[in-house]
Amino acid sequence: MTEQQRLDGAVGIVTGAGRGIGAAIARELSALGARLVLADLVADGLEQVAADVVAAGGDAFPVIADVRQYTDTERLRDDCLARFGRIDFTVANAGVSDASTLADGDPERWRAVVETNVLGVAHTVQANMPTMREQGDGHLVLIASVSGREAYAGEPIYIASKWAVVGLGSALRKETVGTGVRATLIEPGLVDTPLARSHPFASTWMETIDPLRDEDVARAVAYVLTQPKHMAINELVLRPIAQAI
Repeated sequence: MTEQQRLDGAVGIVTGAGRGIGAAIARELSALGARLVLADLVADGLEQVAADVVAAGGDAFPVIADVRQYTDTERLRDDCLARFGRIDFTVANAGVSDASTLADGDPERWRAVVETNVLGVAHTVQANMPTMREQGDGHLVLIASVSGREAYAGEPIYIASKWAVVGLGSALRKETVGTGVRATLIEPGLVDTPLARSHPFASTWMETIDPLRDEDVARAVAYVLTQPKHMAINELVLRPIAQAI
């Protein structure tokens, strides 16, 4: 790989890193030389991912954090600065889903979805932007979804949350122009993850098409992070070749 295709010495935070897409992102970026602070809501899975990264020769520090709480995202930032002295990128990946309809859904679950998927992303961005602006350099990567571009029956609150993330990412790009900070939205389609396998809508869908793998999304994150400093990839949409929506 060329120097531009590596992340040697770069420092980043990945939320939702305990399994699925977040875990794959952690392993991919570490393999490219990045030093990482990994966050998740629970220790189960997160500590194993960090241990795997270290065993492979990388540098990863696990932190239990709830992105719904702004103070937790501030603590992530502070832990990263204390350990590594800078923050070159942050991947706002933490998210939850909900399979219900507007007629029968649980409003408390809806609250968790919106607070995690929307406010959690906003908290993560706000906690890290001042450091990146002071550095005059940084990259904020928001993991959204094609569900933020298309509507369908079966998970309306999740869809609404991802539409919000797409809007947030678009506004963030305008806010970062001229600061040296880049912003990227990555919008995967159907991905074969533990979360998707536990979801009745997605798991049934996976029986009919060949889904993306979490490693596919991880490579997309690596791709945008390894581009030259003068170039920003603002938006990247990934779909299985057979996915219609």
